[in-house]
Amino acid sequence: MKSTLLAAVLLACTASVMPARAADDAAAAATIAKALGISADNVRPSPVAGLYEIQHQREFAYATADGRYLLRGDLVDMKTGEELTENRRRVDRLDVLAKLGSDKLIEFAPAPPMATKYTVTVFTDIDCGYCRKLHSEIAQFNAKGIAIRYAFFPRSGPDTESWYSAEAVWCSADQRKALTDAKAGAQIKLKGKACNNPVAEEYQLATDLGIRGTPMLVLPNGDVFPGYVPAAQLAAKLAELGSKPKSPAKG
Repeated sequence: MKSTLLAAVLLACTASVMPARAADDAAAAATIAKALGISADNVRPSPVAGLYEIQHQREFAYATADGRYLLRGDLVDMKTGEELTENRRRVDRLDVLAKLGSDKLIEFAPAPPMATKYTVTVFTDIDCGYCRKLHSEIAQFNAKGIAIRYAFFPRSGPDTESWYSAEAVWCSADQRKALTDAKAGAQIKLKGKACNNPVAEEYQLATDLGIRGTPMLVLPNGDVFPGYVPAAQLAAKLAELGSKPKSPAKG
């Protein structure tokens, strides 16, 4: 009887504390948002008591509940070694790629009966030497069960030959062949005006993510891996990531 009564009291206390905490968090978010001129939706509790996490586009920072103090930098749990801010970035990268949609990416996946174990998104420039080297070994990646999905990031920017080449590849009837030919040095030209294509959207996304060079690999856990990497090394890295405990999803 006593244990039942105690459980009921504890449940009632918990129920009363949760709305109060939510109200405090909402008030803090409103205060911080007003101080920074952003939406309160961009502010949420952080893992550290008294600090609130701020996300503005792809940038992260922290502030006190009264909005007086702002901290720019990464949070790391010194006890566990967990990279708290980087975990948020990983989730954010995967979110924006999911919103971009797989239909805007050109994928080279293992052919059946080989199963796809991992899918890696690569921001690529057709005229980048190491991008071409990576693509010349696409069969080796596929043989390791790795699917490569390409997003375009012409480093030279809009209205350049690399940009037009990316558009021409996307507008080709056989995108995979056109991309392979272009990376082998063939000149892929537009026939008429450019079709509706995601080159500008992908370029802006890469810029927002802080990508400056190519190839830039986004791994299945949201990590970024800059530069060319051989298939065997990438497969080992992916297997290592797959064996690690999952990071908590964003709240």
